[in-house]
Amino acid sequence: MSTIFLNLVVKSAKVSAQLKQVVGFRASTVGQRRDQSKATKPSAINDLNAADKQTASKIVPNLLSKITPPVSHENIYTLPNLLTTTRIITAPVISYALLHSQPVLAMSLFAYSSVTDLVDGYLARRYNTGTVLGSILDPFADKLLMTLTTISLYSIGTFPWWLTLIILGRDGGLALSALYFRWISLPPPRTMTRYWDFSLPSAEVRPTEISKINTLLQFLLVANGLLLPVLPEAFVEAWNLWGVFEGWMGLVAGTTVWSGLSYVFTKDAIRFIGQGNKSNNDSKSN
Repeated sequence: MSTIFLNLVVKSAKVSAQLKQVVGFRASTVGQRRDQSKATKPSAINDLNAADKQTASKIVPNLLSKITPPVSHENIYTLPNLLTTTRIITAPVISYALLHSQPVLAMSLFAYSSVTDLVDGYLARRYNTGTVLGSILDPFADKLLMTLTTISLYSIGTFPWWLTLIILGRDGGLALSALYFRWISLPPPRTMTRYWDFSLPSAEVRPTEISKINTLLQFLLVANGLLLPVLPEAFVEAWNLWGVFEGWMGLVAGTTVWSGLSYVFTKDAIRFIGQGNKSNNDSKSN
């Protein structure tokens, strides 16, 4: 019995030693693998980051170039713009009254247009409600009124042909220039729908000093042309008002040519929105 017991003890000792060797080998193998993974992990991550950076450097600029920046819209529903719109509506009525021998109606509506022209500019400055649309509508209303009254006064024999040609030629050139600068300064994408959306600011025409003076002289000339038929004939002849009127026409012809050339030689006459400091949009035009 003792011999058998000794043999069992010896065998169990051998088995225990073999198990310790196996477990130690496996532990060392796992440790080596962990060390290898720790050594290779940073390099793998660095390689991945480098690949991502290289890919991003190619993709991101292309994506950014296709993204259209947001465009701001203005509030165009203001009282100054409403008053300017009424001036646009009254302009053809004044022309109709002149052509149909109604000088009193024509003079009354012209007085209304002159007063509202001053009021809308004052309101835009006083309450800071000027808009790019207002800077377009205001000169358009002035030019529409001047164009229609000029043609009408020429038709009834009050204005000579040469004065009519000078006034209309200058205003036509400025109108075409404004349309051109509106197109080239429109934020992308350039479409006809966006072109006529005047809540999208792009460019504005800024009046020169001589242009402001010329506008005043032209309005006074038209006012005289409307007023003379209303005044008593004896009063007009006593003060030689028709002679004064002829001299006034020569003065307006000179300032009209001068003001037209000033837009060509003045670098600040056209201002592109977003290029430079934003200024008030309530300025009066030519």
